[in-house]
Amino acid sequence: MNTCRQPSFRLFSASRSESSTATLLAVCLLLLPCFPRYCDGQQQQPRGDSRFSDWDKDGDGFLVPGEFPDQFGKRLFDRVDANGDGRISRKEDDAFSSRNRNGRRAARPALPPGTKVDRDLVYETIGERALPLDLYRPRASEPLPLVLWIHGGGWKSGSKSGAGPALSLLSRGYAVASVEYRLSGEALFPAAIEDCKAAVSFLRQHAKEYQLDPERFGVWGSSAGGHLAALLGTTNDVTDFDTHPITRKAPSTVQAVCNWFGPTDFLRMDDFPGKIHHDGADSPESRFIGGPIQDRAKQVQKANPITYVTPADPPFLILHGEDDQLVPFNQSQLLQEALKKAGIQSTLYRVEKGDHGFKGATEPREKLVERSMDFFDRQFRKK
Repeated sequence: MNTCRQPSFRLFSASRSESSTATLLAVCLLLLPCFPRYCDGQQQQPRGDSRFSDWDKDGDGFLVPGEFPDQFGKRLFDRVDANGDGRISRKEDDAFSSRNRNGRRAARPALPPGTKVDRDLVYETIGERALPLDLYRPRASEPLPLVLWIHGGGWKSGSKSGAGPALSLLSRGYAVASVEYRLSGEALFPAAIEDCKAAVSFLRQHAKEYQLDPERFGVWGSSAGGHLAALLGTTNDVTDFDTHPITRKAPSTVQAVCNWFGPTDFLRMDDFPGKIHHDGADSPESRFIGGPIQDRAKQVQKANPITYVTPADPPFLILHGEDDQLVPFNQSQLLQEALKKAGIQSTLYRVEKGDHGFKGATEPREKLVERSMDFFDRQFRKK
């Protein structure tokens, strides 16, 4: 007897012979809001071996947009990429599959009741290129502290969609902004940091309009976003990157920095074995700078947050997996040493057994997020 059931969908579990079926199912998933249920009377087909490993061409345990099948599209990529760091981990694949096993759409993180969301606020325009950010604000009766989220993705991929783990701060009474910045395929360094500076200035200029406290601005980023977050923090007293007109209308300074496993000194990244040859001409760092990093030492130094460390820098919290195979742990050690030498309040938290993105860490990701939120509380909560 035919029975009505929800469609079963696992994005990365189709066998090679079922790849066309997986494509159709992906399309069906996108149409589920219009056709939430169907009846076919057929037994569920057994799952094949995971395609994740087939698509993970560099074997780093993550899928970036260039490895993600074109037929699935950016919209689906962003939905599977739950933490918004511009890459899909195997854990995110499994979680997405689990959420959709009964035909349910993957949902955005739940927002606290009364949250106001302003999407695609244009903070600066370059020619015809609009630079947007998303702003999330909880219900409040007084100006809110703000944390700017900067996504990762090797400066060459990623999206502001979802605001990553920073969105959890809404429940603690923070406003959260997630910024889109120009990637290396569009504009080379220092475009990305110039864009992030402009986003901070825009939010500060409009602080009254959006009920923000301009004296309590923090920044949080992961991987390439962690690098940009650190660079924002150490260049509070530097104007080299304040090139957008908006930065002349309001300061681009931040008062606290949370850096998740961001690179710092690109020329030292190959000191330790890993999955990426960072000195290579095709490495993320070389693409970001505009050529082989060993041939562009001056540009690399300019991109290094350590270059600008002074005693006036804001407090830092740095989290980094000790077994990170993409951004060596030494990158955070170098930054921590420079900050402590300058007398900055800074903590480097070593995540035991953590690979890039804290994969394999002994401590649950939720605890690491909580540590990061506690850091902002210590800096911004009024005594």
